[in-house]
Amino acid sequence: MLTRTGRTVGETGAVAEGAGPVRRGSGVRLLARRAAHQHRAAWSTTLAALALTSLLLGTAALSVASLALGHPRVTARAAAPVVVAGNQSTRFTAKPWGSEPETVNAALTERVRVPRAALGVLRGVAGVWTAIPDDAFTIRTGAGDRPLPGRSWEAASLAPYALREGRAPRSPGEAVAGAGLHAAPGQRLAGRRVVGVAEGPGVLYVTAAEARRLAGHPGSVDAIGVLAETGTSTDQLAGRIRVALDRAGVKDTSAGSRAKGDPAGLRVLTGDSRGAAENLRAAPARSALLELLGSITASLVLVALLVICSLAAQALHQREPELRLLRTVGATPRQLRAAVGREVSGKAAHAALWGALSAVPAFLTLHAALLAHGVRREGLELPTPAWIFLLPLGTAALTVGVARLAALLACARVARERPAGSSGGGSAGGSGKGRKVAGFILLTAGASSAGTAALQRGEAAAAAAGAAAVTLVIGCALLSPWIAATAVRLLRTPLRKLGGAGGRLAETYGTADSRRLGAALTPVVLVTAFAGVQLSAAATADEQTGRQAARALRADLAVTAPGGLPAAALHRLRETDGVAAATGLAHSTVVLARKETGEPRLERLAALGVTRHGVLATLDPGVREGGLAALRPGSVAVGADRARSQGLHPGSTVRIRFGDGAERALRVVAVYERSLALGDFLLSRTELLRHTADTRLTRVLLATAPGADPARTRAAVQRLLDATAPGARVAAAGPPTPPRTEGEDAARLLSGIAVTAIGALAALTVVSTLRLVRAGRQRELALLRVLGAVRGQLRRMQAAEATVLAFAGLACGAGAAALPLTALSFALARSLPTLPLPQAAAVIALAAATVTAGVLWPVRDRAQGR
Repeated sequence: MLTRTGRTVGETGAVAEGAGPVRRGSGVRLLARRAAHQHRAAWSTTLAALALTSLLLGTAALSVASLALGHPRVTARAAAPVVVAGNQSTRFTAKPWGSEPETVNAALTERVRVPRAALGVLRGVAGVWTAIPDDAFTIRTGAGDRPLPGRSWEAASLAPYALREGRAPRSPGEAVAGAGLHAAPGQRLAGRRVVGVAEGPGVLYVTAAEARRLAGHPGSVDAIGVLAETGTSTDQLAGRIRVALDRAGVKDTSAGSRAKGDPAGLRVLTGDSRGAAENLRAAPARSALLELLGSITASLVLVALLVICSLAAQALHQREPELRLLRTVGATPRQLRAAVGREVSGKAAHAALWGALSAVPAFLTLHAALLAHGVRREGLELPTPAWIFLLPLGTAALTVGVARLAALLACARVARERPAGSSGGGSAGGSGKGRKVAGFILLTAGASSAGTAALQRGEAAAAAAGAAAVTLVIGCALLSPWIAATAVRLLRTPLRKLGGAGGRLAETYGTADSRRLGAALTPVVLVTAFAGVQLSAAATADEQTGRQAARALRADLAVTAPGGLPAAALHRLRETDGVAAATGLAHSTVVLARKETGEPRLERLAALGVTRHGVLATLDPGVREGGLAALRPGSVAVGADRARSQGLHPGSTVRIRFGDGAERALRVVAVYERSLALGDFLLSRTELLRHTADTRLTRVLLATAPGADPARTRAAVQRLLDATAPGARVAAAGPPTPPRTEGEDAARLLSGIAVTAIGALAALTVVSTLRLVRAGRQRELALLRVLGAVRGQLRRMQAAEATVLAFAGLACGAGAAALPLTALSFALARSLPTLPLPQAAAVIALAAATVTAGVLWPVRDRAQGR
């Protein structure tokens, strides 16, 4: 038989052995194209998974780019080209082990103000038309009304918000209402007569003198907006202002209490950065979301790599006879790799391109959802310039490149074989000892990482647990042929009894070709472990937080006053008949500077301020050491986990940076258990309010006296509130609200979408892999039909294989998830992990449904087509 080169097949084999490669244009390329055509079904099963991978990677790239470009929204001072504000950041420098010193920065969430003396400096700068002080404050309203935000009328020109009707305020009893208040001239709001209506949001504008009084800090202002003279460029003006402030030596109001090395000079803001002085929560929210999105993207990339490599390897595994034939007829290893590369690139390119195009509407949907769930409330803008929509093309190219590389690695063994080499076994033993050793090493590393997570806390524990889960899944993937063979042996008896001849066929197939069965097992382990870790971690944290909050509550009643209570209200509440104790609460965040493996870290933590008298009658933090009786300014109580990680105990000292950047060394007076519900630090409310912008008393917990009538006590408290703080209400006390971080609503949304998307990718991989395995067994199934196997026996055989896959996949996936979850739960709350029954059932149903879709449906379709 002659080939297109004019040689016989035997001669061609000789050429392959030593006579040199076949020339270009030989029958190798033709045979490769025909083999690819014959196995086009194998590649078609992977197209959906590749398209979804490209879609998810493209969406993640667009989201990261938009968030990286994000900035605080500029609204109230949009007309001011330059804004002067305090420095809303803190820094920490440390020298990691064996390297140069590093500096990290963190945004501050409480207002750092500008000395009012800076106004004189700014008004003397050339090119400055005027400098306008701007303060934001809250105006208490009448009974039943909500508190209103207030500003000075002169600051309205910084937006600018012009009058629609009426006139400007001239006395303390007059105000201009923003259009968002839907008021009219002559109407009374917050004890003031509305004399005009202006454009803009629902803000009540008062005179400059009244604004200075209501702000409560006459020596400083929140920020200063600078309006330029005509013809002065923004860059020139900002440079002159910077020089003038430096020469005058003007610092922000926290300069004397800042940590060593912290910046205290005033900031000169232009462009989008002006929003940083307006929306203080935007920068922390952006940092938190970027960190979360980076973690999600890293998990997505790892899953995508595992998915693409698994599918490409399985698709080429069933092509090995044709690839060996190409070697036999004279194809060199280079020609074989080139043929495989072209085939894979062509197939993957179409799927990746469709995924990239679909990433744009998917990102726009996610972008709209983020704006609707918290990002807008944080004052964070997420830009979408036209150029970022080219990023999915890059992720599509990455998908194609990874698929091509995976395929080349998968065919490397065949390319290295001599043309007369044997086809090798498909059993577990043929998979090599190196793979088994690597698998056991990864399992050991994953278990060690889980042990590390149990000894850590917070982000460090979560990172170690996540690394443990990924390592364990990859270890199971490497050991999948042996796991599949072991599962077949364990289920041998039920397979034979329940499946009959089909069960015996499944047992024989699983023992003889555990490599294919193991390839189908890997994605089942992946989907089970990933869904279990994500769902159980969130459920465990929520459950433990709820339990601690319920146990921490001792109060019977709670007073809420959106507009704030008068200064003497707390004392009057304590004297009310039936009230045994009253505790005022204040929430804020603090920053802790520390080293982690030598690296500098600034960790933002929740802090709760409480009034010391009677606090144990309304709250039970679960004190383990010390006592809260000594809690006063200059001291602090610390959560047990934080105390353990920092080596703190009653009598020791911890340095804390408050929300306004001020640093203080506080003496530890107590260590308590319930930090998930109350935060890592309990401070004197007086201490905390020194460093917060909002000093209103808005929430008070009340404990009723023994034997007092709860209804009469509640009525007496409400009468007092009606007389002293109209709008305040008393109700039955509920568990304390757990600490909330910036961007938490958006973070929960991102986490939920990530779990759904990656779970869908893993589930699709299960179906695709099983269909690949099914496509590679067409001849085996056809032979079984020729030998007399009936449709029912084939179905029972496939059902038995599905049972093995579901059982082994769920068991390995649960084990890969349980170990890091147990370590994380122990680190967070000294408890076992929790997974609600409906979610556990959903995970099992997902694994079972995907296995069924991949195994049983193809057999039924073929049986019906016979």
